[in-house]
Amino acid sequence: MRILVVEDEPAIAAFITQGLSEVGYAVDAAGDGAEALYWVGIAEYDAIILDVMLPDTDGLAVCGTLRARGIATPVLMVTARDAIDDRVAGLDSGADDYLVKPFAFAELLARLRALLRREPVFRGTVLQLADLTLDTVGHTVQRDGKPLTLTSKEYSLLEFMMRHPNQTLTRTAIAEHVWNYDFDNVSNLIDVHIFGLRRKIDGAHPVKLLHTVRGVGYRLGTLEHDDPNAK
Repeated sequence: MRILVVEDEPAIAAFITQGLSEVGYAVDAAGDGAEALYWVGIAEYDAIILDVMLPDTDGLAVCGTLRARGIATPVLMVTARDAIDDRVAGLDSGADDYLVKPFAFAELLARLRALLRREPVFRGTVLQLADLTLDTVGHTVQRDGKPLTLTSKEYSLLEFMMRHPNQTLTRTAIAEHVWNYDFDNVSNLIDVHIFGLRRKIDGAHPVKLLHTVRGVGYRLGTLEHDDPNAK
C-alpha cells in the first residue's frame, strides 16, 4: 500500500515516514500543500496523512481541492487543534478521519488500517482468496491453514494483490503502490519479489494462485478466472 504523508515539521514527517516504512508501506512525503497536490497529480495513493497547518495553505484547502478534482483517496487529517469545531471543519472539508496531536503511532496505524478497509470488496481485517488468508492487523499470512513467512516487501506486494483479486496488475501499477520513487530498476525488483512470493504461497499446492500474464504483469486469482496469456 502506498501512502502520502503531508507534514511540514521535519521531525514529525520523519517519524511517521520511518514508522510506516518499517511496517511495510511505501511512503512519499510532502512538506506543503503545493507539493502534496503535485504528488497526487503524478501518482496514485491508497491513503493520505494530511497535516492541517501547512506553510503555504492549510490542509482543509488541500483536502477540498482533492475532492473538487474527484480524487476519493482516503484522507486522515492530523492536527494539534482539538476543538470540536476544528474536527468538524476537517471532516466537512472531505477528510475521512481526524487524529489529534500528540498521538500514539499505534493509533495512527489502526486508523490507517480502518481507512484502507473501506474499499468495497473488503470490510474486515482479514483478506481471503481461496485458501490464502492475510491478516492486516497481525501481519500474518496462511495458506490452507498453515502460516507462511514473508519478507516485509513480499507482504506488501501480496496485500496489494489481494486487494485486487483476479485483476491483471501491470508492473507500473505494482511499482506505484508497493515501491516509491526512491527505487531504481524497480521492474527487476518486482520480478525478483514475485518469484519469491510465488514460491512461498504456491509451492507444492496443486492450485496455483499467482500467475504471470505474458507481456502485461501479474495476477493473483483462481483458475476459473484464468486467461490465455497467463501461466
